[in-house]
Amino acid sequence: MKKTIFLLSVLLMPFTVLMAQTIDTNASVVTFKITGGGFFKVNGDFTGMQGDFNFDENDLENSSFNICIDATSIDTNNEKRDNHLKSDDFFNVEKYPEICFKSTNITTKDNHYATTGELTMHGITKTVEIPFKFSNNTFKGTFQVLRLDYNIGEDFGSFRVGHEAEVSINCVVKQ
Repeated sequence: MKKTIFLLSVLLMPFTVLMAQTIDTNASVVTFKITGGGFFKVNGDFTGMQGDFNFDENDLENSSFNICIDATSIDTNNEKRDNHLKSDDFFNVEKYPEICFKSTNITTKDNHYATTGELTMHGITKTVEIPFKFSNNTFKGTFQVLRLDYNIGEDFGSFRVGHEAEVSINCVVKQ
C-alpha cells in the first residue's frame, strides 16, 4: 500500500507543480500604448488579472493559460478619458466586463516562448500569438492588437485613436 501511494505521489508530482501556480493579482498588470490625435501616445493599464496559469518550461504540451483582466480597471491617468473608454463607444464594460485569453498552444521560438490562443474582447474572439519570456516566476510578453478587429471605437477614425495598440503583459505567479 505504501509503495502504491509513493508511486502515485511521484507520478502526480508534475501535475501538482504545474497546477500550483497562482497569479499575484497585485503585482500583475497589462499595459498598452496607442496613438491619439495622430501624434501623441496614450498609455494605460488594466489590473485585476486572474485565472489559470499552468506553465512548465519542461512540459509545454501540458502547459496552458486561461486568464482574464478586469476591463473596468482601465486607467490612463485621465478620469474623463477612462470613463469614455469604459462606455459603449469603446470597451462597453457593462456588457463586456472582462478581457480574456485562453491558450491553445505553447512553443519555443529562438530565445523565448510563444503562446497562441483565443483573445476575447468586446464580445469578439480572435486568434493571437504572444511571444513571451518566463523567468523569476514572471511572464512578460508583448504583442499588437488591432482595435477595429474587436469593434472597439468603430465610430472614431484612426487619426483620433490609433488603429494598433501595443499590449504588454507582466504576470507574476506565486509558487
